[in-house]
Amino acid sequence: MSTSEKAKLNLSKKQTEYIRDAEPFLWINPSYGSEATTFADVGLIFDADARLRRFSPVLISLFPELKETNGLIESTLDEVPLLRGELLLGELSQGEEVFEKLNQAGGRLFIKGDHNLPVAGSIKARGGIHEVLHFAESLALKVGIIESTNSDYHAFLSEPAKSVFAQYTIAVGSTGNLGLSIGIIGAALGFNAVVHMSSDVKKWKKDRLRKRGVQVVEHTADYGAAVEAGRVQSEVDPYSYFVDDERSSHLFMGYAVAALRLKEQLENAEISVDKDHPLFVYLPAGVGGAPGGITFGLKSVFGDHVHCFFAEPVQAPCMLLGMAGQPNSAPTPVYDFGLSIDTDADGLAVGTASQWVCDVTRHMVSGVYTQRDATLYRDLERLKRLENIEVEPSAAISCSGIEMLNTDVGQEYLINQGLLDKMENSTHIAWLTGGSFVPAEEYEKYLEQACI
Repeated sequence: MSTSEKAKLNLSKKQTEYIRDAEPFLWINPSYGSEATTFADVGLIFDADARLRRFSPVLISLFPELKETNGLIESTLDEVPLLRGELLLGELSQGEEVFEKLNQAGGRLFIKGDHNLPVAGSIKARGGIHEVLHFAESLALKVGIIESTNSDYHAFLSEPAKSVFAQYTIAVGSTGNLGLSIGIIGAALGFNAVVHMSSDVKKWKKDRLRKRGVQVVEHTADYGAAVEAGRVQSEVDPYSYFVDDERSSHLFMGYAVAALRLKEQLENAEISVDKDHPLFVYLPAGVGGAPGGITFGLKSVFGDHVHCFFAEPVQAPCMLLGMAGQPNSAPTPVYDFGLSIDTDADGLAVGTASQWVCDVTRHMVSGVYTQRDATLYRDLERLKRLENIEVEPSAAISCSGIEMLNTDVGQEYLINQGLLDKMENSTHIAWLTGGSFVPAEEYEKYLEQACI
């Protein structure tokens, strides 16, 4: 990487060294709040939510597990005080002095259980399923399967609908979880589903898709190459629809719907979010679509009172480099820093961020932190031991957000934002992004790795 190229990044010499040496650190976004954020497209979030609700009877028919939630694909919000204690103080800490320190740290820690989302088992469920439903709805209106969005949506389960959908292919490039989301719903509706997967995707994810009748195309290169291959292949087929994780507004708004649901959950739990009760959210980030969409939604709902931090493996800090770059410029690949995207957090193993997401959320993201795989496994084990929650390594990276906020850099952010004296009333959410579909034998290997 040349000196002139490095100069384009909002990184200090020390931060540059952290990235190159694959050392964990917290980067505070200098662009955060530097421009007034307008939400001209906020109505699209409500449109996405309404679409998901219109399809609820269809989803219940296709996936009976959704009957209990009336067809709503949503996860729980659960407080985890034991996990919070170990994250802030360590497993063996005890005594009055320690508990006083814990109280001074302030705030409550919750997990958003997207690892357990129905149908697709990951954070990708809302966005991926919404995109496919958007395409199916548009096609149905075009060919007359339904006359309007007020029609009976059971028509999507009819033989005429299946006959039309069978003529079309829905394709996507994925590191795993988005492929599961798109493939499962696409095949269930009767589309031909094709998922282009990068070399780092776990075998069990490919096997699960194939059992659902989804065509899996394996690529020896990374995520970016898989996406590009899928895009090129779809462009030459007029009956192929490509779901573009790097630049899709339909995916983005589907992810953003989570903010509306979270607002309701916080209100039901009588948890305030305002200038005296700040909210901190820690989101695992790959190419950026899901965390970017959720951040857009959260800032639309809570404004300046929510602080969103992305979390990435030290070997794949692509969103950090994208956010540190200049607006409307191509994000810097992690390979330019000698990194390899060699991480067990396969859902986050992305070499170059989405430029579109970086530009949309550049002034909304408070910062990005990076972690080693060893820390992911440590927190994966803690989640199991303390809360009986099973996740994949990429999801566990969100748990250390509260730790990173208690570093010197994190405390400086709180001081600059005028939040230090409000932390006693703060709420922290670690977003768990995937894990419920992990086979038992695979999860046992994760636990074994955590003990090394």
